[in-house]
Amino acid sequence: MDNQQVIDLFSSRGMVDKFLAQDMLQSIEVTGKTIAETLKDFDIIGHKDEIWPVIASELGAEMVDLSDWTPPQELLALLPSGMARLHGALPVNVGPEGLHVCLVDPLNPQAAEDLRFALGREIILAVAPDYIVEEKINECYGGESQAMDDLLGQLDDASSGNPQDAQSEANSAPIIRYVDLVLYQAIKEKASDIHFEPFEKDFKIRYRVDGSLFEMAPPPSHLAKAIISRVKVMSNMNIAETRVPQDGRIVKQIGERQVDMRVSSLPTQHGESVVLRVLDRSNVNLDIESVGLPENIYEYVVDTIEKPNGIFIVTGPTGAGKTTTLYAALRKINTIDSKLLTAEDPVEYDIDGIIQVPVNEAIGLDFARVLRAFLRQDPDRILVGEIRDKETAQIAIQASLTGHLVLSTLHTNDAPGAVTRLVDMGTEPFLVAASLEGVLAQRLVRTICSSCRAPYDPSEAILSQLGLSPHELGDKEFYTGKGCDVCGTSGYKGRKGLFELLDITDPIREMITDRAPTVVLKQKAIELGMRTLREDGLRNIYDGSTTIEEVLKYT
Repeated sequence: MDNQQVIDLFSSRGMVDKFLAQDMLQSIEVTGKTIAETLKDFDIIGHKDEIWPVIASELGAEMVDLSDWTPPQELLALLPSGMARLHGALPVNVGPEGLHVCLVDPLNPQAAEDLRFALGREIILAVAPDYIVEEKINECYGGESQAMDDLLGQLDDASSGNPQDAQSEANSAPIIRYVDLVLYQAIKEKASDIHFEPFEKDFKIRYRVDGSLFEMAPPPSHLAKAIISRVKVMSNMNIAETRVPQDGRIVKQIGERQVDMRVSSLPTQHGESVVLRVLDRSNVNLDIESVGLPENIYEYVVDTIEKPNGIFIVTGPTGAGKTTTLYAALRKINTIDSKLLTAEDPVEYDIDGIIQVPVNEAIGLDFARVLRAFLRQDPDRILVGEIRDKETAQIAIQASLTGHLVLSTLHTNDAPGAVTRLVDMGTEPFLVAASLEGVLAQRLVRTICSSCRAPYDPSEAILSQLGLSPHELGDKEFYTGKGCDVCGTSGYKGRKGLFELLDITDPIREMITDRAPTVVLKQKAIELGMRTLREDGLRNIYDGSTTIEEVLKYT
């Protein structure tokens, strides 16, 4: 729904003045919350669903309860599947006066007018919460796969139009509904990223689930520009600018969940490639107990984050779950007697009770500048999204040495590599040794689908890649996923972490001060009891959690 329309509606009833209306629109822009949640935050309504009776009253429409209601087939037959999806419409009753219909966007007068014209009968509006209407449409008209076929058919019918007009089609009903359905289906599959990719002869839409990319049924390739333009409109990008990269944000209501998507466009030879990073808070458990840390590492991390000062670093490649681990650690120490500050690029999840600052290098607000400002804010614990340069590293060390606990991330292959990376940045080794408390390296590997998990005998060749031979294994069993409907024939469902913890003990501190290379540090840490990522991977293989291929791929 259009935010301005809803605010105007409440203004006309004397519930919102013009100054409050401006504050609410600014709040929506900054927080990305829906209009219903914003009305609740400003105490205009008590619950976000209270917005719908007001809308129904304004439209002179009946408010209906669809939560436990299923329309009969003869009623559904009055509104064809493709038309229902196209206009976000659900038939709820029929009588001599006309067809009673609930719309996903009841404030859009064009949808009702188009239905009147297409069906040749009077349309009477009824009102229900939009997320319930959306769910009922998908439930009654055959689910996402049938919906995708319906809309692709409509897009094919429209393909006879002039391809040069594709950009102007971005706000047409078929394109709007199609993009909404692509996002809905990808998010329902728990995708972390959605890719819109133009090529010379085709246009691909792929989404990443559990670290692997899957392709969706492609739309007609000449509609690529219209679909990309629609995504850019949704994310408040400049659709007229196609020569430079842009960044944007989409907040989408999926059922009762709010999903935040960070959008990035990239000009390519055949058009703009757009990638959406999905930040679904309901899909991430931000409790340290749920991260999956082995017991000894869990106890160490909990002890470390309770320390009054020092630096704790989580390291690994992009997408390894570093931020989730640090958020979970912050949640553990987020108590009334602690002042917590974070500098992030960008702020991925809002956590109550923590001051979170988004880094914006375009205006000079980098990690180092934010970190310097933090030290004047009387913090107890600080999270720095990433230590990228010497200046940030030096200020983080200064903060830790003056009585603050600093949590941060680095991109290195293993835990000992984080130490030498800090020294290579230009930080004095004795300062690293004095301030660093521990380094946790992590990876995410896919777990075997429990519905099709089965034992198998790996070949000697693949065992040799792990440094194993058949006669060493004894009675150990190996498992794989055969592929089924539950896991989409991939054999995997979900992911879990592999961890490597470097505890900065006195022997390690001495070696850091002496500028010992990574290999020597790692060997000493192993002697002192550090379990490497590969060893943790072997433990998960023997437990039947993951496969040899996954461990070889990520360690």
